[in-house]
Amino acid sequence: MNNSANSVPFLELKPAYLELKDEFDEAYHRVMDSGWYLLGQELESLEREYAAYCETDHCVGVGSGLDALMLALRAYDIGPGDEVIVPSHTFIATWLAVSQCGATPVPVEPRCDTGNIDVGKIPAAITTNTKAILPVHLYGQPADMDPIMELAAQHDLVVIEDAAQAQGARYKGQRVGSLGHAAAHSFYPGKNLGAFGDGGAVTTADPKLAERIRSLRNYGSQVKYHYDEPGFNSRLDELQAAFLRVKLRHLDQWNQRRRDLASAYLTELSPLATRHSILLPTVPDWADPVWHLFVIRTQQRDAVREHLQQHGIGTQIHYPIPPHASDAYRDLGFSLDAFPLANQLANEVLSLPMGPQLNIQNVYAVCKELGYNG
Repeated sequence: MNNSANSVPFLELKPAYLELKDEFDEAYHRVMDSGWYLLGQELESLEREYAAYCETDHCVGVGSGLDALMLALRAYDIGPGDEVIVPSHTFIATWLAVSQCGATPVPVEPRCDTGNIDVGKIPAAITTNTKAILPVHLYGQPADMDPIMELAAQHDLVVIEDAAQAQGARYKGQRVGSLGHAAAHSFYPGKNLGAFGDGGAVTTADPKLAERIRSLRNYGSQVKYHYDEPGFNSRLDELQAAFLRVKLRHLDQWNQRRRDLASAYLTELSPLATRHSILLPTVPDWADPVWHLFVIRTQQRDAVREHLQQHGIGTQIHYPIPPHASDAYRDLGFSLDAFPLANQLANEVLSLPMGPQLNIQNVYAVCKELGYNG
C-alpha cells in the first residue's frame, strides 16, 4: 500500500484512545487502585448504564459477542433438535452461536438493497422444530423488526437480535437492543462501542432471563461454589467495563460523526454510481443507522479494491465467504449455489473507510479515487 501522507487507512483504533486519553487513563487507575478486577462495581455500573442507553431493563456483560448470542440461546433452552432462523449473509458468529448450542442454523436470504434478512422469506423457513429467529442489524442498520416480532408471536418463537454492529441505531424511533426478546452485543475493539480487548453483553426486559445468563456466564453459579447447572466462564472484566463506560458517554457523538461521513459519501458518490456501476447503501424511512460500516457494491469489486489500495486507501470485505459456503458448515450439506443472493453480495460488497476519527477530507479522497475507476 502507498504509505504517503494522503493514505486513508480502513480503520485505526489508536486515535480513539488519544482523543479521550485522560478519561481512559483515569478509568485504568481507578480499576487498578481498586484491587477488584472481575464482577465488581465497574461492570455493575456499565450494565446499568448500557441497559438504560438501549432503553431496556437489564444488561449482562459477557466475554464476547459470540458468547452473548450463545448464552442468550442457551438461556432459552435452545439445543439439539431445534432450529434457529439466521441470515444467509452475515458474519459467521451468528451461525456459530446456534451450532454451539447444538441447534441447527436455518438460513434465509437477504434483501439486496439493505443486506438485512428478507422478512418475506422467513415464513417458508419455519418448521415444527423452529424455536427462534436471530435477525442481524447488519453494518449498523436495523433489520425490519415489527414483522419479525409478529411472525414470532404467531409461531411462539423467540427473537434474539444480533446487535453487534448497531449500538445506538434506532428502528422507528426505538433503540436496537430493546426490540426483540433479547439482544446480543459485541464490544470487539472495532465496533461502534468497542473495548480495548474482547467483550459482549446481552440486553433484555426479562428479569428471569437476565438472572439465568448471569449464572451461565459464571460457571452456572449465583452463589460461590454452588452450581445450579453446567455453565461457562464468560465474564466481562472490570477494566474493559471501565473503558466502555468512558466510550458510552461519547457514543452518540461518535455515531453522529459516522452519520456525517456517510452523508458525505452518499453525496459525493451519487453522481458516480450509475457511471461506474456502483450500488450505494439504501436506508429505509424507518431506520436510523449508525454506519458501523459503509458498504458499496460493484461487480468490479476486486479491481476497484486494487485501485484504491494502490492509492493508499484501505478497504475490507464484509463478508467474502457466506457461512453456508464455509468448511465449518460443510456437514449441513448446502450446495455452493444454495443461497445465490448471499453469494452475490459476497462477490460484490466492499467496505470503505469509516470511523469516528475519520474526517471529511478522507472521505473526499476516497470518492475522488472511486471516480477515477471505471
